[in-house]
Amino acid sequence: MNDTAASPTPGATPEHAAIIDATRHWLTRAVIGLNLCPFAKSVHVKGQIRYAISAATNLEGVLTDLETELRALDEADPAAIDTTLLILPHALADFIEYNDALHFADLLLGQLRLDGTLQIASFHPRYQFEGTEPDDIENYTNRAPYPILHLLREDSIERAVDAFPDAADIYERNQETLRRLGLEGWRAWMAKRDEA
Repeated sequence: MNDTAASPTPGATPEHAAIIDATRHWLTRAVIGLNLCPFAKSVHVKGQIRYAISAATNLEGVLTDLETELRALDEADPAAIDTTLLILPHALADFIEYNDALHFADLLLGQLRLDGTLQIASFHPRYQFEGTEPDDIENYTNRAPYPILHLLREDSIERAVDAFPDAADIYERNQETLRRLGLEGWRAWMAKRDEA
């Protein structure tokens, strides 16, 4: 597994550098650039995001890497690492399989007694909300270049929610933003390489 806070580590493979670059582009263009998560810009600017690339090719390997990253985040100084993106470029490409894996990820969180301390958010290239069609633009609020398990600190979420009193409206606002943009608008926005 390879990780970085801001840029590829010395000796990182070109593949790892490309994976991190694609993930950072998605973060800066979609998540921050479209304000899909008003909490993301601060940790990005402060370099508090850990990008961890899993070499796993199956669920067992993913859960092993997830355990490692959950423990590392729990033990890390929040000022250094506030959140982790566990990127899965070689596993769980099928969204149904990925969605089923989230159940085991949550079980692991409980087994590690980290419920209430950390939580896991989900992003996937084929993310699909219940009741939507695969190409519905609303699904793009959770679409990333790779399957990702986003590990967050509960304390940080609480502070962010306190700072943004309309946090409960984020989901609906995001869907409206994407509806206004439309699929062609999304593709054009994401094709731009300048960071937001």
